[in-house]
Amino acid sequence: MPVPNLLAAFALAVVVFVSPKVDAAAPFQHLQAPGFFRMMLGDFEITTLYDGDVNLDMHLMQANEQLLAPLLKADFSDTKFYKGYVCGFLINTGSRLILVDAGSGGHWGPPTLGKLLANLKASGYQPEQVDTVLITHLHPDHVPGIELPDGNRAFPNAKIRMARAESDFWLSKSTQTKAPPEAQEFFDIAQKAAAPYIKAGQWLPFDGDTELLPGIMPIPIAGHTPGHTGYEVSSKGQVLLIWGDVVHAEPVQIPHPEITIAFDADSESARISRQDLFQSLSSSGKLIAGPHMPFPAIGHIRKDADGYVWVPIPYIGSLPD
Repeated sequence: MPVPNLLAAFALAVVVFVSPKVDAAAPFQHLQAPGFFRMMLGDFEITTLYDGDVNLDMHLMQANEQLLAPLLKADFSDTKFYKGYVCGFLINTGSRLILVDAGSGGHWGPPTLGKLLANLKASGYQPEQVDTVLITHLHPDHVPGIELPDGNRAFPNAKIRMARAESDFWLSKSTQTKAPPEAQEFFDIAQKAAAPYIKAGQWLPFDGDTELLPGIMPIPIAGHTPGHTGYEVSSKGQVLLIWGDVVHAEPVQIPHPEITIAFDADSESARISRQDLFQSLSSSGKLIAGPHMPFPAIGHIRKDADGYVWVPIPYIGSLPD
C-alpha cells in the first residue's frame, strides 16, 4: 500500500477506535460557584456571604393578591412563593474583620439555608479571624449562625454586638411567656445562640448610636423588631448602609414601600422607616446592602415614577492589589 494511503488508513482507525462517541451524554453538574462577592469601599473590603434561599409565602405580605400578583409576574417570580434570599456581610478594615449578620447556621429553615460559614471559608477567611459580629436583629435567619451545630461558638474570638433593646427583648423569659405560640421558636433560637457567648463574656449589647468601630455606625431603623439596627460603613468618603430587614421581597417592596410583612413587630413604624429611607437613599445615592436582596445583595435605589427601582452593582472579576 502506498505511504499516503497507509497514513490515511491509520488516521481512520484512530478516529474509529479512539474517538469517544460524539452523542455520549455529559452528566449534569449540580454544584454552584461559592456564594461570595467582593468589592472595595474606600480602604475597606466588603464581602457578601450567601447563606441561602427560602420560599417566602406571599400571604405574609400585607397587601391584597390583586396588587401582589402583577408585581411578582413582572419579576418572573412565582405569585404564591417568592424566592427569598439570606446574606451576611464581611468587612475587612485592614485591622479588623467584622461580620454583619451570621445567617441561620442550619438551626432554622430548610436545608437550602445555613451556607454562610462555608462561604466565609471559601472566600479565603477563617471564622477564628472574625473579631466582631454585628447583628441587625435576633431573628432566626440572622443570628443562629454564630452557633455551631454542636452548640459551640462558631466565632470563638468575636464579640457579638447588637442593640440593647433587641437583646433585652429576645433574651427575656418573661417576654417570651407573653408571646404567641408561633413566636416561641424565635425566642428559643435566639437564647440558645446567645448562651455560649454570654458564658464567655462575649455577648455585648450597645446603647445609643455612637460609633462602634472606626468607620462603622449603628443606625436605629424602627419597626421590624424592638431593636432593629442598620450599620453605616464609611471609608474614604464612600458610604454603605447595611439596612437589615428593611426589605424582604424586592419586586414587591421596592416599587411599593408601603407594603409591610407579617414579621414586623410594628408594621406602621416599619412602613415609615422604609419610606423615609427610600427617599433619603435615592437622593444621596449611597450604596445599600440588604440581607434579603438578590445576591450579591448590594446596590442603589432609584426613584422611578410613583415608586422606586433597585439597581444592583455589576459583577467585579477581581479587585485591585
